[in-house]
Amino acid sequence: MSSVVFACMDADTLGGIQRVTHTVAQGLADRGHDVHVIGLHRAEIPFRYVEQPGYTRHVIHHTPIGKVSQRGARRERRMLEGLFHQVGPGFAVLSSPGVVPRLKPLLPERLLPIGQYHGSYEHARGSWHLRSVRGHYGGLEKAVFLSEDDAWLFSEHALLPNTWTIPNPLPAWPSQTAGLTRRRVLGVGRLEGVKRFDRLISAFAEACRMADSQGSAPHGAASHGAAPHNALPNGAHPDGTDRHGAVRNAPSDGADLHGAASRDVPPNGADAGWELHLIGEGAELERLRAHALACGVAGQVVFRGTVAASGMEREYLDGSVLGLSSEHEGLPLVIGEAASYGVPTVAFDVSGGVRSLVLDRETGLLVPPGDVTAFAAALAALMASTEERRRLGTAARAHVEAFRLDRVLDRWEILFEQVTR
Repeated sequence: MSSVVFACMDADTLGGIQRVTHTVAQGLADRGHDVHVIGLHRAEIPFRYVEQPGYTRHVIHHTPIGKVSQRGARRERRMLEGLFHQVGPGFAVLSSPGVVPRLKPLLPERLLPIGQYHGSYEHARGSWHLRSVRGHYGGLEKAVFLSEDDAWLFSEHALLPNTWTIPNPLPAWPSQTAGLTRRRVLGVGRLEGVKRFDRLISAFAEACRMADSQGSAPHGAASHGAAPHNALPNGAHPDGTDRHGAVRNAPSDGADLHGAASRDVPPNGADAGWELHLIGEGAELERLRAHALACGVAGQVVFRGTVAASGMEREYLDGSVLGLSSEHEGLPLVIGEAASYGVPTVAFDVSGGVRSLVLDRETGLLVPPGDVTAFAAALAALMASTEERRRLGTAARAHVEAFRLDRVLDRWEILFEQVTR
C-alpha cells in the first residue's frame, strides 16, 4: 500500500475540511495505507475527530493561522522536509489554495501532489481562491473538486486540464430512519454569518403563518411538484431589528424535547406547533435571538447549542425537514447526513455540491439563492404534507448511498491508480 499525506492549514479545528480529512484518513489507514495528517498551524480550540486514529498527526506551527515570520518559515521548511524524507512513495493531498504553494515546492518526487478544493466554484469566483486555483492547481497531478458541476466550471474558467471529482463522505450509515411526524425543522451548523440562519428564521416564520391560514387544507394538498420558485407573491419578508429578547433554550445534551415539538402532526397538515431547532454555537447567537423575536417566532425557535456527535442520531430521527440557508457551500455533509435518515432538505441552490445532494423535487426542494419567500413556500409545502416529506425522504436516502464512506474511499483509490499509470 502507498503513503498518503493530507495537509491542511489547520487540521484540528471543528470544521468541514477537517472533519472530511480525518474521516478519509482513518478510512484509508484502515485499508492499509500509511497515512499522515499535517496541520500547518495549531487549532485555537482543537477537536478530536477520531478517538483511536490509525494515522499519524503532525502540527508544524504551535500558533493559530496567521502571518509566519522568516524564522518560522525556515523552521516550517526544515520540519516538512524532514517529515517527507521519512514517508515512503505515495501521494500528498493538499487541501486548500493556501496549502498548495507552501507545500508543493517541498515535495520529493516520490510524493505525487494532488490538489483539493472544498468550496464551490461560485465561492471561489468571489474571492482570491479562483486566482490561486488557476495559478497553482494546473501543475499538480490532479485537481479534485466536490461535484461534477464544480469540476467542469473550474476546467472551463480556471483552464485546468486535470480536474477530478470526489465527494465528501458520510462518516456513518444509520440503520434507522426518521418517522417524519414530529413538528420540527432542523438547522445545523455554526451560528455564523455565512450560514444565514436569519434567513432560515424569516422563512420559518412565514411558513408558520402560511400553515395558520391553510391549516384546514386536506392531507396531501401539497402536490409532488410542491413549492415552485414563484409559489408566493413578491413582497417583504420579516426582517430583524436591534431589539433584544430571550428565546427559549433547550438542553444541549442531545436529549429529546417534550411538548409541542414532540407531538405528531395531525392528519390535516401543518399547524403553529412547529418548531425550528438550531443546533450549533457561534457569534451570531444574540442577533439570531433578536431576529426570532422580531419575526414573531421567539417561542418556536429553539437554540440547542452544540450537540455531541453521538447525539446527532437522535436529532435527525426527531426531525422532519432540514433547512439549509447558507450563502455559499461546497458539499454540505449535513444534507447527506439528514438524507441518510430519510429527512428531506429545503436549500438555497448555491453550488454544484448542493445540487449533487438535493435533486430538486426528487429528493428535496431547491430555491434561488437568497429568495426567502420561495424558501418559505417550499418549507410550508413540506410542513403541510407528511406524505410529501416521506416521498422525498425515501428518495433522498437512496440517493446518498453514493456518499457512503466505503464508496468514496474506492474513488480515492481509483484516483491513486489513475495518477500512477
